[in-house]
Amino acid sequence: MFDQTPEQGRPGRAPAINVLGGALQICSAEPLTGFYRDGCCNTGREDHGLHTVCAVMTAEFLAFSKAAGNDLSTPMPQYGFAGLNPGDRWCLCAERWKEAFDAGAAPLVVLEATHAVTLQVVPLEALRKHAFNPR
Repeated sequence: MFDQTPEQGRPGRAPAINVLGGALQICSAEPLTGFYRDGCCNTGREDHGLHTVCAVMTAEFLAFSKAAGNDLSTPMPQYGFAGLNPGDRWCLCAERWKEAFDAGAAPLVVLEATHAVTLQVVPLEALRKHAFNPR
């Protein structure tokens, strides 16, 4: 699952492929997201939470996440975290997204920016049902 060739410059990282089979797109540079804080939902051996779902925050999901013990909306300046608002894009843990999906509170998903590793946790059909379409 994870690349082990140092000549590719990212030892221990999974190939940057999205759930549709194409190149992984940027999720968000503002706020800067991703396990590696590179704007993408890249993952690797050290990302035990699989921060691979590029989600568009909603008030409903932020309240759900806070109630589940992961407050994403309250700023924590000591960690350089301004807090998320509805409309922000953020790389969520695949398990948390599935938990929200099962509870009827899942945020929309940017499929092109959601890492293929997500499919080990969440079926593509579930992601497609919540696909973000900016048009």
